[in-house]
Amino acid sequence: MVTTAAEIRRTFLEYFQGNAHTIVPSSPLVPRNDPTLMFTNSGMVQFKDVFTGKEQRPYNRATSSQKSVRAGGKHNDLENVGYTTRHHTFFEMLGNFSFGAVEGREGTKSYFKADAIEYAWTLLTKSFALDPKRLTVTVFHEDEEAHGLWKKIAGFSDDKIIRIATSDNFWRMGDLGPCGPCTEIFWDHGDKIWGGPPGSKDEDGDRFVEIWNLVFMQFEQRPGELVPLPKPSVDTGMGLERIATVLQGVHDNYDIDLMRALVVAAADATSTDPDGAQKVSHRVIADHLRSTSFLIADGVLPSNEGRGYVLRRILRRAARHAHLLGSRDPLLYRLVPTLVREMGRAYPELVRAEKMIVETLKLEETRFKATLERGLKLLDEATSTLPQGTELPGDTAFKLYDTFGFPLDLTQDVLRGQGRSVDVAGFDTAMAKQKAEARKAWAGTGEAATDAQWFELRDELGATEFLGYDTERAQGRITAILVAPGSGSGAGSIRAHEATQGARVELLVNQTPFYGESGGQVGDAGVITSAGGARIVVRDTQKKLGQLFVHSGTVEGGAIAVGDEVELQVDHARRSAIRANHSATHLLHEALRRRMGEHVAQKGSLVSPDRLRFDISQPTPLSAQDIAAVEAEVNQRVRGDSEVTTQLMTPDEAIAQGAMALFGEKYGDEVRVVAMGGREDGANKDYSVELCGGTHVGRTGEIGLVKIVGESAVSAGVRRIEALTGIGALAWIAEQEALVKEAAAALKSTPSEVPARVLALVEERKRLEREVTELRRKLASGETEGGAETKQVNGVTLVARRLTDVPAKDLKPLADDLKKKAGSGVVALAAATDGKLSLVVGVTDDLTAKISAVDLVRVAAEAAGGKGGGGRADMAQAGGPDPALADAALAAIEKALGA
Repeated sequence: MVTTAAEIRRTFLEYFQGNAHTIVPSSPLVPRNDPTLMFTNSGMVQFKDVFTGKEQRPYNRATSSQKSVRAGGKHNDLENVGYTTRHHTFFEMLGNFSFGAVEGREGTKSYFKADAIEYAWTLLTKSFALDPKRLTVTVFHEDEEAHGLWKKIAGFSDDKIIRIATSDNFWRMGDLGPCGPCTEIFWDHGDKIWGGPPGSKDEDGDRFVEIWNLVFMQFEQRPGELVPLPKPSVDTGMGLERIATVLQGVHDNYDIDLMRALVVAAADATSTDPDGAQKVSHRVIADHLRSTSFLIADGVLPSNEGRGYVLRRILRRAARHAHLLGSRDPLLYRLVPTLVREMGRAYPELVRAEKMIVETLKLEETRFKATLERGLKLLDEATSTLPQGTELPGDTAFKLYDTFGFPLDLTQDVLRGQGRSVDVAGFDTAMAKQKAEARKAWAGTGEAATDAQWFELRDELGATEFLGYDTERAQGRITAILVAPGSGSGAGSIRAHEATQGARVELLVNQTPFYGESGGQVGDAGVITSAGGARIVVRDTQKKLGQLFVHSGTVEGGAIAVGDEVELQVDHARRSAIRANHSATHLLHEALRRRMGEHVAQKGSLVSPDRLRFDISQPTPLSAQDIAAVEAEVNQRVRGDSEVTTQLMTPDEAIAQGAMALFGEKYGDEVRVVAMGGREDGANKDYSVELCGGTHVGRTGEIGLVKIVGESAVSAGVRRIEALTGIGALAWIAEQEALVKEAAAALKSTPSEVPARVLALVEERKRLEREVTELRRKLASGETEGGAETKQVNGVTLVARRLTDVPAKDLKPLADDLKKKAGSGVVALAAATDGKLSLVVGVTDDLTAKISAVDLVRVAAEAAGGKGGGGRADMAQAGGPDPALADAALAAIEKALGA
């Protein structure tokens, strides 16, 4: 009997594998093929281009268990999590897919409605042994075929097949594109739970729950018409959590074994009852632990924008509920081992990234603790004056968000427990006002061409062919010229037929050896010449729309026109330096992973001719020992002078062979796999193997040398490595060596003796400073340079001293010594140091009742051209701008005593 979530997942995949489906691993939570989605939210996302025909795969049937997140954009269930039985930010979607079925074709491996319904019915009633009497289905009201198939395959009567005329049973990928009817399968949880069947007035209840949706993509929506697809497809999705409730005999998703383990772990960690009054908080933590951990495993890190901001919102919501459970220390990171135990076998990326997940959750939750407590206090203050049930003003909620980092959904979640809501319209108004003010400050980019024009050029001219992997010189034909306004012929018109000397241009050529900036590697520079004598100095090359290589430069001689044949020459020295730096980043990446852990992943890079910058996911700084070890390992690979090889293969083949795919990159049908560093004994792959579209050295020895010159923090969980290679590294080392030699000459020692000599000098200086201080104190307490100035003034002993080059910090100790020697009296010190005058007055304890050191030092400061001063009745200090007025200051004190 199938009972656990793991068994359900395995049974589902093996069932369809046994029916000629290929098991396809879950794709990352960050979609690589759909920029309109913030996160992967269903099983079909990774197959989108297969359904539309843009992508071909070696199989026509697929099945998967897809990790999914709905917490941002139009698919957002965040606010409901914890309060309902079925809402999640993270869930698993079991699915089976058929691409391009052709009804009646002999031997086709794809299928359509009849097989899809047959597979679903057999799995549910045979493999999962569900009671058919408790199953109900819906079909699109015009889909007679599906209606008939359910009657035939399941033996359902008409009342068990509910016709739905709404979009609930007609799925669309978008306003235009593939679409089609769907049939949904519902489970009846029994009459003890309120609710009615789909289509009834009580359909929003929890009694009848949709467990599986079968989509039949058989049409294409075109402008104004719906046309049949020549190869209709099947796309299905069944929530693992929902089917698990059915098979485990529970009604609540949070009661299934997988979720219950996380709930109990949270309760144990906080010494609370998992089923008590705070069960909402336990549910939120269990759900959010999954979404945050999986997002981090897929390379998303907390930030203040985009996906990172959504992750931060989820994490902070969980932290707030941990706070409600009484946890004053970070909680989520302590629950990660439980999650890995429950789901690590199915999703090994959790195991690989466990350390990174733990460190990130701990760091982020620790930082949020202070913000949380302050925000909750401000929210309490804001609601304390509001009548019961009154909603929180939108501008107040926006202030909490904008100033204190409190997301709107977190404010809503807090107020929900108080029976309050938020004026969302007011919040939106405040947000819109802020954005409008930000737009006023935007001055524009000043680009010569708009995105729309680049799309037009791409559609008209097609993609630029890149030849630069194999050559730095090539022939090409100018296909478009864009002239910057106000420079040469064509001025005033972005697109021109020709350009003459002095014009600043952007050129498109049908083929080019110039690399367009992408993947962190800067664009190439060089020269373009024509047979007619024209010469264009190219300062930069950019990629537009990922397909157009745009050469930006200046016409320095002659004239060019569309259609001209030209020769393109890349700056060889510059390209060579860039290649060395790019290859060095690959070796650094692997060395960092081996030294710091497999959680290390590239989060950004800059590869330029003079340096390289490499950002990695790493929650803590690298120690000096870590940096030295990484640098040594990289240079060992450089000295090995192994060949750098490049292969073209499918992404699946590349990853199967151990290639590392960079997070966030979208790969086509073929990818370049760059391998370098040589093979170790017993290894079946090179030291570094990555999917990369950049340019690289032919052998690692061409890098020459790698020197790490910087390591710093970029943002939470991201560290930056800066390094030099080749001539740049040697120049840096030579500069450091020259500095050491200069220091050695000054110290009259050898370079190897410099550290010891410097340390000895530091210790000697400290000793001398101590001696000088002591000598000054002894000197000042005896006869001074200004002579003895001890006298009786109005019955009080006055000890006045004028000092030179005694630091202000030493005056009070000197005054204390002189007070002790005097026994009873006033001590006045005036010290000239560094062009300023420092004044200290001390009064023995027996006189402080009638004489104040503060009053006397202020009199002295005024006489010395200063003002102010302060301290206690027995000791006060002040200063003046003119050392020459030291005697005047001391005389003023004597006069004040005699008054």
